[in-house]
Amino acid sequence: MSARRIFSRPARFAAIAPYVWMVLFFLVPFAFVAKISLSQTAIAQPPYTPVFSLAGGRSSLSDAFAALSLDNFRLLLSDDLYLSSYLRSVVVALTSTAILLLIGYPIAYGMARLPRRWQGIAMMLVIVPFWTSFLIRIYAWVNILQHDGLLNQILLALHLVSAPVVWLSTDSAMYVGIVYSYLPFMILPLFATLTKLEPALEEAAADLGASPREIFWLVTFPLSLPGVGAGSLLCFIPIVGEFVIPDLLAGSKSLMIGQTLWLEFFTNKDWPVASSIAVVLLVVLLLPLLLYDRLQRRQLDESR
Repeated sequence: MSARRIFSRPARFAAIAPYVWMVLFFLVPFAFVAKISLSQTAIAQPPYTPVFSLAGGRSSLSDAFAALSLDNFRLLLSDDLYLSSYLRSVVVALTSTAILLLIGYPIAYGMARLPRRWQGIAMMLVIVPFWTSFLIRIYAWVNILQHDGLLNQILLALHLVSAPVVWLSTDSAMYVGIVYSYLPFMILPLFATLTKLEPALEEAAADLGASPREIFWLVTFPLSLPGVGAGSLLCFIPIVGEFVIPDLLAGSKSLMIGQTLWLEFFTNKDWPVASSIAVVLLVVLLLPLLLYDRLQRRQLDESR
């Protein structure tokens, strides 16, 4: 048996494995969620109808398919609660991503300019928060931002305020928690992109008379756009569906879509509506991914 045939099977299995993973852990669960989103709420176990059963034969399956409807999706489009939740989630995600980019880019830029022996230490300092549980870190911010928390104590000690400031249950506290939690997801892709830039390009621009500001905006920043896009997607997508941070730090006047989904699923026991919320959320989150992929393809075509 030739060496080519020996190594062809493992290579083939390695190529198929990602597709098998996607089918088993994404497409199959999504198919169940999509089916439930087309069902109706019922006081039963499971709490929806129809339920597909092979015991009744082909006739029962055809009746179950006939009972499916788009009523839950029509409800999402007609009820202001769901529309406002989607809109608030997108606005919060866009605002948070912009703040993360403004903070994360200078940090990543500074890390990329460090000597090689210090870059590993700087990267480790960025990753260190991940060594602690996400929930514990958010509860730590609850303690810091509460009425008699550390932040108010410092502000009072420095005589910057005359009375404790209300931080908890506000959008400010929510943005602080989001930026703190997702900052590494913005820094690391930017750092990986900036470290690959050739210093000779900036030196050539300087030799041609470009100022440091012109070098950054005309050379460095355009070349770092892949990292900007990757970091923005890594932050924007999970922030849209964020539940823990808004629930613990933000107020309850307006809900994000993750909170609305949780209420429908666990409080109202309305699995079909909760599933339809999840399906629409997935479609919404696919749009920036498709846009990013299209921009990447266009850049590759232009570079050729």
